[in-house]
Amino acid sequence: MHPESRSTLPIDRLMEPFDTFFKMEAAGGLVLMFCTIAALVWANSPWADTYHALWQTPLTVGIGSWSLSKAAILWINDGLMAVFFFLVGLEIKREILVGGLCSPKQTIMPVAAAVGGMVVPAAIFLAFNNGLDSVSGWGIPMATDIAFALGILSLLGRRVPVGVKIFLTAVAIVDDIGAILVIAIFYTSSLNISMLVAGLVVLVLMAGLNRMGVRHSVPYLLLGALMWLAFLKSGIHATIAGVLAAFTIPASRQMDCSAFVEEMRQDVEEFEMAVTPGKTVLTNKEQQSALWSMVDVFKQSTAPLQVIEHGLHPWVSFLVMPIFALANAGVALEADVFQELMTPVSLGIFLGLIMGKQIGITGACWLLDKFGIAEFPERATLMHLYGASWLAGVGFTMSIFIANLAYDEGTRYVELAKISILFASLVAGTAGYLILRFFAPDTSEGQH
Repeated sequence: MHPESRSTLPIDRLMEPFDTFFKMEAAGGLVLMFCTIAALVWANSPWADTYHALWQTPLTVGIGSWSLSKAAILWINDGLMAVFFFLVGLEIKREILVGGLCSPKQTIMPVAAAVGGMVVPAAIFLAFNNGLDSVSGWGIPMATDIAFALGILSLLGRRVPVGVKIFLTAVAIVDDIGAILVIAIFYTSSLNISMLVAGLVVLVLMAGLNRMGVRHSVPYLLLGALMWLAFLKSGIHATIAGVLAAFTIPASRQMDCSAFVEEMRQDVEEFEMAVTPGKTVLTNKEQQSALWSMVDVFKQSTAPLQVIEHGLHPWVSFLVMPIFALANAGVALEADVFQELMTPVSLGIFLGLIMGKQIGITGACWLLDKFGIAEFPERATLMHLYGASWLAGVGFTMSIFIANLAYDEGTRYVELAKISILFASLVAGTAGYLILRFFAPDTSEGQH
């Protein structure tokens, strides 16, 4: 019996170019870049007023007294970005459990590099702004935009060792942990203890669901929304709720690999044996039963953390982050924009992202290797890590997010911070690509 060939529908042929694009590693970064450019063009066009008016439009969710009303920009920065931080939390948990941060040997170099890449930029910013009222922005140049950095790295393909990608991912994850701690500790203005306690109670309930073996995502989603609201009212930035919620998502499987293979083999055999001429799957109960059994086996052999992260990633890459960029990257570029880059705020951020990341990351790696404490990633050289340190200087999303917390909305400091972040990210991304493309050894030969 010959198996039926897979039919290609007209919609499949129509969607094929889009599917190919969305599967590209750099696709999210390209969409983010497009929205950034669109925001800049719009904010510097004759229709700039409509740009700013759009994001100040009040939006209300709820009914009567049970409602929450905020400007659109706040729903994006407090709400949508909580989804982004939830995904970051899932990635952090995965990296700690099974990724580049799961063993001391793997962890030493990226953790040290990330710490250096946070401390040195913050010190550079403080050197320019110490004693000024702009000093609260010290956390801005500490951040790394993992989507942009890895998107640029993916453009180089196999020319760069896989170990460098793993290293940069681990550095960015530790960087995210640092940024989350900075936001929670230093950018919380006031605390409502009762709401904070309520949020922590919900967190304990979510952890209890995990311990009880609850694997369906809906209870976690509902409780996570309640925790977000409690944190929003508590004074701690609501995005922290996203990170904490992520750590309660189950990461264990109910079925190991050998059991999965055996169960799947039996279901496939039952499906094949149930093939009946003249019957389709729609009318063949035995085949339907085998298919549903396969679905159940798949669910038992995958961790909810893995499933949620996989499902959430495209939404964050192609919706959440582009909307954030469109809403936040639109700054007015005056005729004397380069003069504005000479202010203490701008110099602190620009040089922090450009020089601080290089010195902190490359310096930490060189010292650890020189004293035999840790080794470079496999097939990687110091030049590879130097190029990666430039890519870590692409702060963008996280830096802009922290800038919004560090300075009051509408102040010139916010505008200066965004301008310097954009310029620094452009320079860092371009330089990092060129260094890895033309100056770092080509290790594509022998990689599979």
